[in-house]
Amino acid sequence: MRSEKVIAMSDVKQVAGQRIQPAHCDDHGPFEQRVTVLLGREIVGRCPECERKERTEREAKQRAEDIRIKREAMAKKLGAALIPKRFADRTLDNYQVEHEGQRKALAFCRRYVAAFAEIERTGRCLMLLGQPGTGKTHLGAAMANDLMRATSATAVYRTVGSILQSIRATYDRNNEQSEADILSSLIEPSLLVLDEVGVSKEQPSDFELTTLFAIINGRYEQMRPTVVISNLSGDQLPLAMGERCVDRLREGGGVVVPFDWESQRGKEGF
Repeated sequence: MRSEKVIAMSDVKQVAGQRIQPAHCDDHGPFEQRVTVLLGREIVGRCPECERKERTEREAKQRAEDIRIKREAMAKKLGAALIPKRFADRTLDNYQVEHEGQRKALAFCRRYVAAFAEIERTGRCLMLLGQPGTGKTHLGAAMANDLMRATSATAVYRTVGSILQSIRATYDRNNEQSEADILSSLIEPSLLVLDEVGVSKEQPSDFELTTLFAIINGRYEQMRPTVVISNLSGDQLPLAMGERCVDRLREGGGVVVPFDWESQRGKEGF
């Protein structure tokens, strides 16, 4: 950014102790250059568009760094990555659609991600319920991955079993994590994807129900949305989570997406 043109004195203005003169930027064309004399030295202003571009780039880098630090801190509390390695490559784009049921489920998940800025304000939850092997986990992990790739949101995918195991491990005095750390790391994210709810098909223990309520209620109070994945139906879900959890998931327009087709596991291309 430089001008080789000789500046006519008639083109120069004096404003509030500054000299304003015409200049040319190779990238953005003509601009008014401000020259300030300070302690006998001239401080020559740069192209405002170049400065604005550099400022925007610096701010974007700072935001990206802030997001990275926040996600790393959350992962440290969890004791593992926000999304397990097995599901790190799941996206909505690589979910394979074979029939109308899958197409509708995918379309709804896309809308949920697209509207997440509004969903995050209302805490609207989503329940992916139905047959095992129908792609529920892929879609749940994909929503978390897509959100973190495209936005500043934080998202965590966990199974109920892994949460209970992690909390039990904190009872060992040599464990650096605390139960409070784990619970807060599940309550704080913009989105929590909670998988394998009711997978045991048995009556949940008081410990399991208490833990699930602490997570769901904590997120409910903070108006943070949760995606619940289960092989159970909507009628069976309260038996696995407790009525109070399900009531909180449904409040504010919580939606059930049914997966009522046969399992695709083991089929070619799934």
